Amino acid sequence: QVQLVESGGGLVQAGGSLRLSCAASGSIFSINAMGWYRQAPGKQRELVAAITSGGSTNYADSVKGRFTISRDNAKNTVYLQMNSLKPEDTAVYYCNAEIGDLDYWGQGTQVTVSS
Repeated sequence: QVQLVESGGGLVQAGGSLRLSCAASGSIFSINAMGWYRQAPGKQRELVAAITSGGSTNYADSVKGRFTISRDNAKNTVYLQMNSLKPEDTAVYYCNAEIGDLDYWGQGTQVTVSS
């Protein structure tokens, strides 16, 4: 059984910063890609950023230059540093991990950016 536990969400003013963390635990041999997705009310879940086990990264155009994804393979943890936050970044943020042929998801953490 694999669990992903997210932390770091909250309420911040526009222009502020937050750092999300997601730790994977359980029966893990190795984790392939890890990523962050978000879902705003009434919208589909979308990819925010992803990082491979080798450190290659991919970002949504809307967050390029503002968000940075990183991971600590020894700790099975992925991070999302979010700077220059905008009200449109408000959403529930979900952590994702590809382990073997399966996708695992965290429970989600709310990020609210006030104008």
